[in-house]
Amino acid sequence: MRAHRVETTVQESGTVALKDLPFGAGERVEVIVLAPDAKLSTDDRYPLRGKCPYQYDRPMEPAVAPEEWEANQ
Repeated sequence: MRAHRVETTVQESGTVALKDLPFGAGERVEVIVLAPDAKLSTDDRYPLRGKCPYQYDRPMEPAVAPEEWEANQ
């Protein structure tokens, strides 16, 4: 599948015009219209980074002792 990205503005009539597409006449294409999420800008892609109050001293060690697992009983 070939993809082509175009950013444009919806006209007052509620239509979108696409021009100069890199596809041939009669070629079938799929059109998906997405509105960018206004709350998440590209600068704020990770809003929780640095906000976590937890620190893991041994992140690869199990948090529960093996004898306390229900599957082992």
